[in-house]
Amino acid sequence: MSQTENLAEPGLASKVMAKIGNYRWTICALLFFATTINYMDRQVLGLLKPSMMKDLGWTETDFGDIVATFSFMYALGYVGMGRFMDKIGVKRGLPIAVAGWSVFACLHGLMSSVTGFKIARGGLGLMEGGNFPASISTIAEWFPGKERALATGLFNAGSNIGAVVTPIILPLIVAAFGWQLAFVITGSLGFIWVICWKLLYEHPEQQKRLSSAELAYIRSDPIIPEKKVPWISLLAYRGTWAYIVGMLMSSPVWWFYLNWVPGYLNKQFGVNMMAAMAPLVTIYVLADIGSVGGGWLSSHLIKRGMRTLKARRIAMACMALCVVPVAAVSQVPNLWAAVLLISVAAAAHQGFAANLYTVVSDTVPSNAVSSVVGIGGFAAGISGMFVALAVGRILDATHGNYMVLFIGASVIYPTAVFIMHLIMPKYARTETNPDARS
Repeated sequence: MSQTENLAEPGLASKVMAKIGNYRWTICALLFFATTINYMDRQVLGLLKPSMMKDLGWTETDFGDIVATFSFMYALGYVGMGRFMDKIGVKRGLPIAVAGWSVFACLHGLMSSVTGFKIARGGLGLMEGGNFPASISTIAEWFPGKERALATGLFNAGSNIGAVVTPIILPLIVAAFGWQLAFVITGSLGFIWVICWKLLYEHPEQQKRLSSAELAYIRSDPIIPEKKVPWISLLAYRGTWAYIVGMLMSSPVWWFYLNWVPGYLNKQFGVNMMAAMAPLVTIYVLADIGSVGGGWLSSHLIKRGMRTLKARRIAMACMALCVVPVAAVSQVPNLWAAVLLISVAAAAHQGFAANLYTVVSDTVPSNAVSSVVGIGGFAAGISGMFVALAVGRILDATHGNYMVLFIGASVIYPTAVFIMHLIMPKYARTETNPDARS
């Protein structure tokens, strides 16, 4: 029995883990903060939507087209940056992506036309596409398989922290400096992160702050010889297609929450940017809990002896069922009842996503993780583009009726889990008799 397995004596597990070391969680924290900044820069536009539509004369279709531009360029960025990360490595690649999207986030403050915002938003999407491929690849490099879903859930929780912090600080920034400087101030945070990454990150084998015991723990999974994987051959893996389906179906729903929920609360309940602070903070705090909880659930099941991909399936199925009640949002007359339903759905999405991302590192070669994450992100971005175009036009055509949109959001996840169940292999690559390919 190894040091880190089957530790039944109370307190022994924590003592052993303390002896091993915890520097890998510092790396997870860096990814957490990068994701936090990523979502802060992404969410500012959605929060400012009601006032900017009034000040700049936008229609819902205009706003939908701007969001669609982001989604399309995010798709290109995801697939392109994924391959880019695999080629040059996350040590150099991730800070390039963060600095790039920070520049475009700041540029929003110089724009006043729909076309200008499409340019800034497109650049933001292109560079933000590098965050998740790099982060998932980093988790695969720094964590053993049994901890990856939890670590993914933790760094992915940064998306919700960004969504919590932004509605708190943005009204204060706008009140003091105006919306133009709000984009510049929030966009500048990425440059601070780049400095921290340069100071703290190194590959595990070269990281002097990492103990030999922790390095051995990180490398404790069975070693599978790997060779260079041609990009097109990644489509032969069942895990690639399961991930594509999950991203294609779920990501546009999450972007709908980010971009349109503030506008929904404003239209349905008359909630302005200041009054939206408490509802939005509630939604994304609960989403944070869902992100960590979803990752913990499958990790817990794996530690109890369940097959890795079976645990992922069960966790994603539980999350999918929790989304279903959001169909009733547009029918509830009370603000906080609507907030609760959206909060549960957002939490379930993040728990679903924590496991979905980990399916990639479970099923494909580690030197191709960023590429597969990029492929799935490309599919999600293209799907999100068409969804954004449709949402804007549906809202203009129905005079702001959100009912069909929330009903659609409620059925997506159970459908995705069913299709993924049919596609995914039985075994992860590190398990007995693994064969992740079809």
